[in-house]
Amino acid sequence: MLSRTADHLFWMARYMERAENTARILDVTYRLSLLPQNGEETESMWAGMLKIMELQDAFLIKHPAFTTEAVLEFMILDRDNPGSILRCLRATRENAHAVRGTLTSELWETSNATWLKIRGFTMTKIMENGPGDFFEWVKYRSHLSRGVTIGTMLQDEALRFIRLGTFLERADNTARILEVKYLNLLPGSHGDAHMADYYQWSALLQSVSAFEVYRKVYRDQMTPLRVAELLILRADMPRSLARSMKEVYSNLTWVSNARSAETERMAGELEAHLRLGDIESIFEGGLRSYLEDFRERIFDLGCRVSDDFLIPISA
Repeated sequence: MLSRTADHLFWMARYMERAENTARILDVTYRLSLLPQNGEETESMWAGMLKIMELQDAFLIKHPAFTTEAVLEFMILDRDNPGSILRCLRATRENAHAVRGTLTSELWETSNATWLKIRGFTMTKIMENGPGDFFEWVKYRSHLSRGVTIGTMLQDEALRFIRLGTFLERADNTARILEVKYLNLLPGSHGDAHMADYYQWSALLQSVSAFEVYRKVYRDQMTPLRVAELLILRADMPRSLARSMKEVYSNLTWVSNARSAETERMAGELEAHLRLGDIESIFEGGLRSYLEDFRERIFDLGCRVSDDFLIPISA
């Protein structure tokens, strides 16, 4: 496959997944912002989210304070913010258009229809019933795109590059969502600290479609250790780090070439580390530092994929 075609397929998938995961991280932060707390705590929460998304400086160029309304507008419909949902969906459509002949008509129409629909949204419309409905729409469009991809694309290299982009992006963003939760642990100065913490963990699990999964797997009280284990080490959890890396490694080996041996080795090493990992050891070493290190390794892996297979340009 031509590197340019692979590049467009890879980034088409990454941007679609990024839009979905941005919706998820905004959803969980918005839910946490509704807990009883003062204005400074709410602003700190949104500032922390933007810092983890590496968009804090870009936000401050346009807005003086980290208010809920300003952050949501910046992350949803801001045309100048490369990380906004609008920009991600536009990039998805542009990359799909560039390789329209490689895609099935159903997949192209799904991508194009999503872009046409979001152009009609305004922040007033989004906030009328609360942003939750909009976040669900973004997730639904991503689910639809993924389903159409698997259901209509030939099982060849094109599909493998799409899947590779999807799961590299998912691994990075699941780690970011976990970081947001740990950055925003509330001190419990308002009301019952236990109930507040339970609500936070519930919001986190719901944001990654894992609330029912947690109940099925563990069947007892929600604890930080087990939530982290589910989202980091359980390979049977669709959005976990372990599952994402299993898919990354599998698809890498499928499209391997003469240059990619070291990239495959690094991906296999990270996949094995998660498959054989122990959650108690991760907590002992510090979860935040573990997640930061994981994201650094994912970034490096993405750069190596670009060098080995694609046109080496930044996201």
